[in-house]
Amino acid sequence: MKILFLGGNKTRSLVDWLEKRGEIVIYKESKITLDWVREIKPDIIISYNYKFLIPKEIIELMKGKIINLHISYLPWNKGAHPNVWSFLEDTPKGVSIHYVDEGIDTGPIIIQKEIFFDENKETLRSSYNKLHEEIHMLFKENWENIKKGDLKPKEQPPGGSIHYKRDFKIFKPFIREKGWDTPIKELKEKFMKAKAIFKNYGRL
Repeated sequence: MKILFLGGNKTRSLVDWLEKRGEIVIYKESKITLDWVREIKPDIIISYNYKFLIPKEIIELMKGKIINLHISYLPWNKGAHPNVWSFLEDTPKGVSIHYVDEGIDTGPIIIQKEIFFDENKETLRSSYNKLHEEIHMLFKENWENIKKGDLKPKEQPPGGSIHYKRDFKIFKPFIREKGWDTPIKELKEKFMKAKAIFKNYGRL
């Protein structure tokens, strides 16, 4: 099978794994065009930590043959920084593999797994790494069935949440000192304290 793998951070080991299994993989981190995709004629496109939205015309060309690996328990925390927001908003945590449609992480879910964390022990970095480890395992365990189309997708339930790259400014002050090594418990305490101050100020 010829795979166009649209990747970024944490993705190369999955590319290597696919190649060792005999798959033909074309790896790309930059923007893609319709003409280029037509030229290489992939059987499937896999998107994982890819920085760009896949254009509508490419989605239409591939006719349901694009999947995305996302480190959230969809429909919760679509979009950017799903790990961080799952803690700040106390929403379900996990990983999801889904088909790509024109929305942001809104396509039908192929398979997903809910993950639980001890927030007294984890940092943003350790929880982020764990989510990537989990989605790697989920993908490897189910690749053959995904490849054959044997897993019946399900539409995402209504609701959930979405966040954008610009929302980084909301929690950036709380991780300024320790960065991604900020303990989850510390992050949430700072966030809740700031919310309380803002709420009280708003009543004045």
